[in-house]
Amino acid sequence: MTEFISRRLPNVKNDILSGITVALALVPEAVAFAFVAGVDPLVGLYAAFMVGLITSIFGGRPGMISGATGALAVVMVSIVARGNAFGEPGENLGLYYLFATVVLMGFIQILAGVLKLGKFVRLIPHPVMMGFVNGLAIVIFLSQLGMFKKSAGDQKVWLQGNELYLMAGLVGLTMLIMYFLPKIKLTSKLPEALIGILAVSGLVIGFNLDVATVGSFIRDGGGEGLKGGLPVFQWELFSKVPLNWSTFTFIFPYALILAAIGLIESLMTLNLIDDLTDTRGNGNRECVAQGSANVITGLFGGMGGCAMIGQSIINIKSGGRGRLSGIVAALMLLAFILFASSYIEQVPIAALVGVMFMVVIGTFAWSSFRIWNKIPRSDAFVLVLVSSLTVIFDLAIAVFAGVIVSALVFSWENAKRIRARKRVKEDGTKVYEIWGPLFFGSISAFAQKFDVKNDPDHIEIDFVESRISDHSALEAIANLVKKYHAEGKSVKLKHLSEECKALLYKSDILFQDIIINDIDDPRYHLAANPELFPKSLTEYHL
Repeated sequence: MTEFISRRLPNVKNDILSGITVALALVPEAVAFAFVAGVDPLVGLYAAFMVGLITSIFGGRPGMISGATGALAVVMVSIVARGNAFGEPGENLGLYYLFATVVLMGFIQILAGVLKLGKFVRLIPHPVMMGFVNGLAIVIFLSQLGMFKKSAGDQKVWLQGNELYLMAGLVGLTMLIMYFLPKIKLTSKLPEALIGILAVSGLVIGFNLDVATVGSFIRDGGGEGLKGGLPVFQWELFSKVPLNWSTFTFIFPYALILAAIGLIESLMTLNLIDDLTDTRGNGNRECVAQGSANVITGLFGGMGGCAMIGQSIINIKSGGRGRLSGIVAALMLLAFILFASSYIEQVPIAALVGVMFMVVIGTFAWSSFRIWNKIPRSDAFVLVLVSSLTVIFDLAIAVFAGVIVSALVFSWENAKRIRARKRVKEDGTKVYEIWGPLFFGSISAFAQKFDVKNDPDHIEIDFVESRISDHSALEAIANLVKKYHAEGKSVKLKHLSEECKALLYKSDILFQDIIINDIDDPRYHLAANPELFPKSLTEYHL
């Protein structure tokens, strides 16, 4: 038992220290996204705590961090604005419509997990993944540039002069600490991100430097501070938001969009963490955990959330691998709100910006430049498209567009592979041997292979090297047969799959006489009849 515990103590230490680092990085992100959504900072912090805790315990990917995200916040701002219009000025009705939307969003995500839709993330091509990573890195970078502004009346203006130099210097110092500390191997006890934050915070406090801090950031955004209590159940939700069809039709489109964005970002982050740790997460379990977390968050006054790629990478780079790291991050965030708000408010924004800039550098797929001239131009186009759409619109639109373009390119390339080798038997029968996949994209090229008017009276079409993929292919075969019959010629079809034959028989009884079932090709027998495999092979499902 002692040996069992000792082997795990280093990982426990890493998880705890990594969780503390992540909690510090979560504070300004959650507050900033709350401001984007148009709600109080505590709404974002509560979401980061509740979503982070529940997904860390029950989610499908240990080490992945979830919380309030910008991708969701940009959609939520419209919900809050339109919801406020339903009530009196100052009634803040939009906040409660947001909570109701988050609850419905959670149920949709749970349904996706129950239906095992998480597996469809496997259909996302690698260029889309690289575009997603690059686009998200750019989004994180751009979001941090706002920290280089200060309030001037009702506006935000860029820092200038000594203020800008001091901010840039502290950001650079944090990045240098994180970069060189692992190289000089001064210490392996603390994550470099945490050391960078503590060192720069100590410098700012010790020399009483006049720079933006977490506290000033919250107050500049209109908040009263980080201090708060425990989340409470929102009983007012049921009295302020009527449970009727009108409410459902208003919040459902938003809930569906939020659920899609949340699941896509979470599942793609899950895949990324899988690659970084060389382990495998459970997408469907993550969908259920994510949905459950959002249901609870909405009921307890949070703005909802999903996986956060930046904080997840901070966690992994800092040594966090288990569920404990996410649990510690969530509990430390709550502790900051309850007990340590005055200390956390003194942390300089520059230190956190430096950490996020290092995350950007680590997240961006720099290899995409190296392989640019080595991959197909269509893949390069998809990579740039997804990156651009992620920055311009949001992740869901970018991924959907990338998958659609990739699918169309794949279909087009496969459509060009249909071939027909022609020969004439001794009895005068013309044989068409079809090669390549027959599906909706290739049926036009397939039909052009045949010369119905000039062919002899007897035609044989052999599909031994072809695969009938969809209903369009079946229709193409049926139409071709009808054309030959209209010219008074006979057609025989060979080597069709059992499924294809069954569908053709169902469509027209005439195919009973057209399809040849007496096959003399041993390859076809083995493909169509598993019973003909040797027993030693069938036992192993080969």
